[in-house]
Amino acid sequence: MCGFAARVPETVNGLHLEFRGGFYMKYFGLSRLGVWGVAVLLLGAFAIARTPEGGYHLLKKYELGAAPGGKEYWDYITFDASTRRLYISHNSEVKVVDADSGAILGSIADLKRVHGIALVSDLGRGFISDGGADEAVVFDLKTLKVTGHIKTGGNPDCILYEPASKHVFTMNGKSSDATVIDPATETVVATIPMGGRPEYAVADGKGMIYDNIEDKDEVVALDSRTNAVKARWPIAPSGGATAMDMDVQHRRLFIGGRNKVLAIMDADSGKVLQTFPIGDGVDTNIYEPETGLLFTATREGTLHIFHEDTPDKFSVTETVKTEFGARNMALDHKTHRLFIDTGDFAPAVAPTTEQPKPQPTPVSGTFRLLVYGR
Repeated sequence: MCGFAARVPETVNGLHLEFRGGFYMKYFGLSRLGVWGVAVLLLGAFAIARTPEGGYHLLKKYELGAAPGGKEYWDYITFDASTRRLYISHNSEVKVVDADSGAILGSIADLKRVHGIALVSDLGRGFISDGGADEAVVFDLKTLKVTGHIKTGGNPDCILYEPASKHVFTMNGKSSDATVIDPATETVVATIPMGGRPEYAVADGKGMIYDNIEDKDEVVALDSRTNAVKARWPIAPSGGATAMDMDVQHRRLFIGGRNKVLAIMDADSGKVLQTFPIGDGVDTNIYEPETGLLFTATREGTLHIFHEDTPDKFSVTETVKTEFGARNMALDHKTHRLFIDTGDFAPAVAPTTEQPKPQPTPVSGTFRLLVYGR
């Protein structure tokens, strides 16, 4: 939203002038324009003031090198604003990259199949969901050395730190449950059945976690203080949901479905308030409260940008063409820049009985980080 500091209006040659935002706005007298004309001008000015500027484009591109073993795979990106570091999942390692220069600062290697990274800065520890090993891997935030391994459910995917309970949660796709970890003692304190395959989850900072159940087309509301599921809500017409983020202040969930539908949900009632079409293969939604912008990245190479006009009404700001595979993303709230990773892809092979819908495959050594901004 835009605000203006107004000066006292002036009258020049029968016209009313008012200085706003560095320029004079002109209003005709009611006798010349009429009440409806003034209303139209005012509404138009209000609409223009509320409409955010577009113009997101590629600013920089950083080459990140080949994955260990040569097989390219990537998933979540975590940005640490306090250290200006990006933690980027890259097959069997986590690459640590300087967000300002693109320099590779180090890596956490010898893993199996990395999904996500959660940071617990108060303890100086990070936690990695290693889906190939069915464990959470603990590392030191300063040295990047692995310090522990915690067994989880099958194929831990999303991992997050929940500040109210001070616990780390892994969402385990293969075993359809969530593992609750005390990061101080590095022990498992609970296992929560999720009733389906859990995907991306977000926390509201007050104890509630909201998680996509991908194979059930629903969202669950999980109380981290009691480790119990409190509600289940359908996400139709969205489906196959993977991506999620939240406007914590206004209690809105943003749910990205693999059926190419973005749903906006009331986090207290579970009511779907609005939907938008999006590109194929969504994997990340990010909401920026400072600007009211919502970013959605898809595998087909589209970055959808929406604006929160009111908590109950969103509008399309722009759709930016990125690159194929650019579906994982992080946001720097200081610079308002987006970090998205991808690589080159080889054409899909011919369909077979075992693989009726083959997909293009990443080319080894082409992994890179794209930086978008205005």
